Amino acid sequence: MFFLQTDTGGIATFLIHYWWLLVLLFIVFSGIFTINQAHVGVITMFGRYQRMVRPGLNFKIPMLEQLYKKISIQNRSVEMEFQAVTQDQANVYFKSMLLYAVQNADDETIKKVAFKFISDRDLMQALVRTIEGNIRSFVATKKQAEVLGLRKDIVEYVKVEIDHVLEDWGYHLLDLQINDITFDKAILDSMSKVVASNNLKAAAENEGQALLITKTKSAEAEGNAIKIAAEAEREAARLRGQGVALFRQEVARGMTEAAEQMKQANLDTNVILFSMWTEAIKNFAEYGKGNVIFLDGSSQGMETTMKQIQALMVKHAGQ
Repeated sequence: MFFLQTDTGGIATFLIHYWWLLVLLFIVFSGIFTINQAHVGVITMFGRYQRMVRPGLNFKIPMLEQLYKKISIQNRSVEMEFQAVTQDQANVYFKSMLLYAVQNADDETIKKVAFKFISDRDLMQALVRTIEGNIRSFVATKKQAEVLGLRKDIVEYVKVEIDHVLEDWGYHLLDLQINDITFDKAILDSMSKVVASNNLKAAAENEGQALLITKTKSAEAEGNAIKIAAEAEREAARLRGQGVALFRQEVARGMTEAAEQMKQANLDTNVILFSMWTEAIKNFAEYGKGNVIFLDGSSQGMETTMKQIQALMVKHAGQ
C-alpha cells in the first residue's frame, strides 16, 4: 500500500511538471494519418482546398488542416437498366454496364472530383442520368428494326457525347457495354413472325431458283440430245444415200457388162431382166413381214416392168 501511494504520487508529480509534453505528443500524433494504395487525400484549411497527399504515412497541421476526403482512383463500374422509345413509338429496354475512373491524379483533377458533387451518390445519379439521356436521344431518331443492329453505334455516340461532360467532373469513360436490348412481347412476337416469313420467302426463292436451274439444265441436255440425234441421223442418211448410189452404180455396171457379154454370145438380153424380175418376186416372198404387195403377173404387166427397168438402166449408163 505504501509503494502504491508512492507510485501514484510520482505520476501525479510528473503530470504536474511535464503536462505540456503530453499535450505536445497528443498534438503531434493527431496530425499523423495514412492514405491507402490507389487513393489520394484532400487536405483543407479553414474549409478551403490546401493540398493533395499521396498513399502512405502523411502529416497535417493539427487543429488547422483537416483530411476532407479520401478519393479512390481505381476503376469503378455500375450497371444500368432503363427504357427508351424509338422513332416509331416502340419501347426498348436496355441493360448496360458502365466503367469509369478518375481522369488522373493531378491537383486540378482531384479538386474537381472532390468538390463538384456533395457525395458519390450524387455523382452516380448525374452520371447514370446523363448516359441514359444520350442513349434515349439517339434511339429516338431510329426505328425499332434498326436498333438491334446499332449496338456499336450507340456506344460510340454516347462516348463522344459524354467524354467532355465527364472531363469537366474530373472523370473519364473507360467503357460502356450494352449487354441486352429487348422489346415488348408483342413487338418481339411480330419480329419473330417477320423473320420466319422472310426465311420462308428466302427458302421459296432458293427452291424456285433450284427448280429453274434443274429445268434449264434438263432442257439444255434434251436439246443437246436432240441435236446430237439429228446430226447422227443426218450423217446416217448421208451414208445410206451414198450406199444406195454406190449400190445402183455397181448394179448398173454389172448389168451392163452382163448385157455386153450376152450380145457377144448372140443371146437375148431380156433374160437378164427376167432373172431380175423373178429374183425380186422371190425376195418379196422370202423376206416379207406381213405386208401385201400386188404384182401384175400378166405378160403385159411384165413387159411394162421390163421396159421401165431398161429405161432405168439406160439412164444410169448415161450417167
